[in-house]
Order: sequence, then C-alpha cells, then structure tokens
Amino acid sequence: MTAPRFVRVDGRAVHVRVSGRGPVAVLSGGLGCCWFDWDPVVPLLEPHRTVIRFDRPGFGLSEAVPGAPTARGEAARIAAVLDGVPTAGAADGAATVVGHSIAAFHVEAFARLYPARTAGLVLLDGSTEPAARPARAPALRGLTVRSLGALATATAVPYLFGPAARRLVGAATTLGHRDPAPADAVRRCYRTSRSLRAALAENTYYPDVAAELNALRRTAPLGGTPAIVLAASTSRTGRSDQADQDGRTSRSGRSDRAWLERQRELAARLGAEFRIAAPAGHLLMYDRPAEVAAAILDAAG
Repeated sequence: MTAPRFVRVDGRAVHVRVSGRGPVAVLSGGLGCCWFDWDPVVPLLEPHRTVIRFDRPGFGLSEAVPGAPTARGEAARIAAVLDGVPTAGAADGAATVVGHSIAAFHVEAFARLYPARTAGLVLLDGSTEPAARPARAPALRGLTVRSLGALATATAVPYLFGPAARRLVGAATTLGHRDPAPADAVRRCYRTSRSLRAALAENTYYPDVAAELNALRRTAPLGGTPAIVLAASTSRTGRSDQADQDGRTSRSGRSDRAWLERQRELAARLGAEFRIAAPAGHLLMYDRPAEVAAAILDAAG
C-alpha cells in the first residue's frame, strides 16, 4: 500500500499517491471520486509506469480551496502535482494524463496548454459538451454554492448521509449493483463538509468549465499528441448500432447508444483512437480495469 503524501499547490495541500516505475501516468477521477477509485487499475500499471493519482481540492484527503474551478486552473494543478513529485522514470518531463468523466476536461486542457509535458492523453467515459456556454449569474451561483454548503454543514448532512450517497452513486454506476470502494475510506472521505462543497462547486460550474475548454480548443491545438477515448457501454456487445434498441437506459439513467455516439464524436473531434469497454458502468475503473490499463499503456506507445 502506498503512503499518502501532500504537495503544496498555491499554499493548499493536495493529496497524492505515487507508486510503480518507468514513464509517468497521472490519474484524475470524476466528480466526487477519490484516489482509491483507481485501486483496481494501479497494480496493472505499476510494472510499466510511475503512477501518480491525486485528489482534487476538497475531495479525498485534499484541502479545499476558495473560488470556482476552471479548466486552466485544473490543468495548472496537474502541472504543479507533477512538479512536486520527483520521478526517476520521466527524464523528458512528459506524462500520460488520464481523466475520468469531468476530469476529461481537465486533462485535455493540460494537453493543450502543456504539450511538451504530455506524452499521451486518455479520456475515460469523459464528459463532452461541444455546445456548452457559460451559465449566467456566476456571482449568484457562487453564493448559492456557499449557502448550500453552509446549511448542509450546520445540519450535519455530510456526516449523516455522505457515505450513503457515495454508496448509492457507486452502485448506480457499476455493474455489480454495489459500490466496490473500501468502506473505511468512504467513511473517512465522504463524511466531511469539504467533499460536499467541492461536489457542489464542480457540478455548478460544469458548463463554465466545458465552455472554457471549447474556447481553448480554438486557440491551443493538440497537435500530434496521441490520444485514446475509452467509452463505457452497458451492452455486452459494446456496439452502438445494436445497444439500447428498445429504448432501455443504464442504471445511471443515460441512453447507452446516444452516449456511445457522443463519445465517438469526441474521439473524432480530437483525432483520437476510439475504444469501447463493455460491459461496464460509468465507473469503468472497477468494471473493466484491464481495458483501462491497456488504454493508458497504449496511449504513449
């Protein structure tokens, strides 16, 4: 088991886990995810990669930060984590950056802003909003996030219901109908008010981050960065032309066929290789760890 370490980024502690050897791969989870959500994948990578996984502000064991999340800010955070973790396996300073769900925004922004530091790009069932625009009234939305967070903290909502909420989400987004995450870590991380506040902030500013990335796509091309989009399909065939023909949806409520088409379009937009992990829920790190590890290892050649 790797020991926790902390990197200071803009004066705040970011929780980091480092293991393995060789070229670097940095892993960033989806909204509300923590370092342990990569546990099934990491042992498959460690013989071949130095694996860096970290918790974004407020999640896991990382300290919260004020202000709204941004694509540029999260890309800079990845760069700072890499700067703060000495690794012998990346002499050229380049890393394969891996983002799950909303973190796909962040790692793509990193690849565009830090091309010399990017060996490969992997998007795992990544968020995709090609027509996103910034939402209105950012100040009012910020006030709403702070007010809801304060109210929930005052009424002990995170302590009483945080772990249970995580369990429900985990069960809805994996095929096993239960959250595979370790119970002690779930209690430790999801009973805190900072995790609830962080989730509220990332969800509230989701359209702004998506719109920021869309603007960045017009000014900062990916160039020749090798990229892979790995989409999760609940269909056993993983074929979007056969999946969901009768209108069924996955446990997370999304249409499998429509989602795969959006993922295919994302890959085409980025000039990326498109793959399907099937059958798998949105937390495909648990359902298909071998396919996730293969995409990470293949991305940088």
